[in-house]
Amino acid sequence: MDAREIKGMQIAATTPLRKGQGAWLVPSQTKSGTTYRVASRNRALASLFATSDMACTCPDYELRQQPCKHVIAVELTIKREFGPTGEVVTEQVKVTYAQDWAAYNRAQCQEKDRFLPMLADLCATIPQPPQGRGRPRLPMSDMAFDAIHRVYSGLSARRFDSDVREATAKGLTAQDAHFNSVLRYLRSPEMTPILTHLVTMSALPLKAVETDFAVDSTGFSTCRYVRWFDHKWGKEQVKREWVKLHAMTGVRTNVVTAVEMSDWRSNDSPHFRPLLAATAEHFDIRDVMGDKAYSSKANHIAVGDLGGTPFIPFKGDIPAMHVEDAPTLPAKATTWTKMYHLFAYQRDTFLSRYHQRSNVETTFSMIKAKFGDSLRSKSDVGQMNEVLCKVVAHNLCCLIAAIHEIGLDLPTFQGLSVA
Repeated sequence: MDAREIKGMQIAATTPLRKGQGAWLVPSQTKSGTTYRVASRNRALASLFATSDMACTCPDYELRQQPCKHVIAVELTIKREFGPTGEVVTEQVKVTYAQDWAAYNRAQCQEKDRFLPMLADLCATIPQPPQGRGRPRLPMSDMAFDAIHRVYSGLSARRFDSDVREATAKGLTAQDAHFNSVLRYLRSPEMTPILTHLVTMSALPLKAVETDFAVDSTGFSTCRYVRWFDHKWGKEQVKREWVKLHAMTGVRTNVVTAVEMSDWRSNDSPHFRPLLAATAEHFDIRDVMGDKAYSSKANHIAVGDLGGTPFIPFKGDIPAMHVEDAPTLPAKATTWTKMYHLFAYQRDTFLSRYHQRSNVETTFSMIKAKFGDSLRSKSDVGQMNEVLCKVVAHNLCCLIAAIHEIGLDLPTFQGLSVA
């Protein structure tokens, strides 16, 4: 059973589907307010009770031309609600998950006990800048520890103050910092490269495990709003601002290997090559998956130059053709040409690898479910640093899960190097 079947069963079991305008209307799981239409492609034979030759208006079906999770959900709903002769029947759809629950439970129960010592060991790799004139500065390692620990706890700065004192009492930090100091360092530009460095360091213990990667971006909402007058509709429009996280993740453990931050106006494709280069410094690159937003010749060639294979769909309506009709590739064909040939003439082979791109969506879901999809910070720098703290905390949680699920040795960050 593949991921689409599982998701289709989830939709059929939890979401009421309705019929209208000659099609089934299926709500999107990821885009609020979006509904996809599932109907027979043959209008002359169209029937609300037909389960064969169904098409969907979602991007996944348009790309693969094969049943997507929405089509599967409609087929399950029809089988559950209507019998062969049209009578109403009831059938329980059972959703199953491929999960080592014993290892998962151990990881979750021991996560908090392991998290803080691992975080302290990770932050101990941060060098302290030389002290000049003025009041003695607090250790950057302590400030990074407190900032990430606060994001992990989900508490406000004042309510988190007792946790700061407790960490100092346990010897995890050197000084008991005031909550205003934690906030001041969190919105400091000097903290941004340090947190980015910690993201890289926290992923290194899994360099022997991860060879396939997926790239995408996601947004975290802020407390600020953008207002403008829309001349088309003749009224003022309001939209919440958000910051954008661009990330490359391993598809096996969901660890984040490289990050870049931007505001909500930034495009995705220009961030692909920096993320790829940062990942390639420490990981072997085999396959790299991304959606159509990253479909450019330069991005394909960048992956090929590193010895990897880019599984990035091509833009436009490119029909799947028979492999027997494929022309012979020249000996010196570029990565772009090879992948276009694979996409056009061996679509099933291409999609069998491309489906792993969904793991980056899983990574973003994990981060937002555990640490929230909104930000407390009000300054631009503070908001970006807060997102980076969420990513570092997520990576440490992935390491703890890997210790229980794949037998990863307990990492010691002070013995690692990013040089």
